[in-house]
Amino acid sequence: MEDRYMQIGQVAERTGLTQRTLRFYEEKGLLNSPTRMEGGFRLYSEEDIQRIEHIVQLKQNLGFSLADIKEMIEAEEAISSLKAQYKELSKEQKLESLEKAVEVIENQMVLTEKKIEQLSNMRSFWQQKLDKYNQRLKEIKDEQSSVSVTS
Repeated sequence: MEDRYMQIGQVAERTGLTQRTLRFYEEKGLLNSPTRMEGGFRLYSEEDIQRIEHIVQLKQNLGFSLADIKEMIEAEEAISSLKAQYKELSKEQKLESLEKAVEVIENQMVLTEKKIEQLSNMRSFWQQKLDKYNQRLKEIKDEQSSVSVTS
């Protein structure tokens, strides 16, 4: 059984995170409590590691806060749960389940749209700065060219 699991040090090395960060993610509810060995050592499954890598992608690559990530993970779990139970439900329960799924997904769309807007605003800010500096650079080069021509 232990062959399919990795200890926290191995997971930290594989994901590029510290052991402290992994414990913090667990404490904040981003990770479920991992399986433990007799001595209390944490054991992470491949599914746990995929979740950690997903968290890293959302945080480091896309800039989501840990609170946003927790909300997103909870939404993903809610959708998975609804999906797993769907076949066993009556038509009325299926309708309720689908309405809940739509609500959860719409909330995630709002969160994603906010992040896109923030990134778009940041991009506009930097584009304005770049345009300003490029314009000033052009002016200085033009001044130098006109001085060289008249000399």
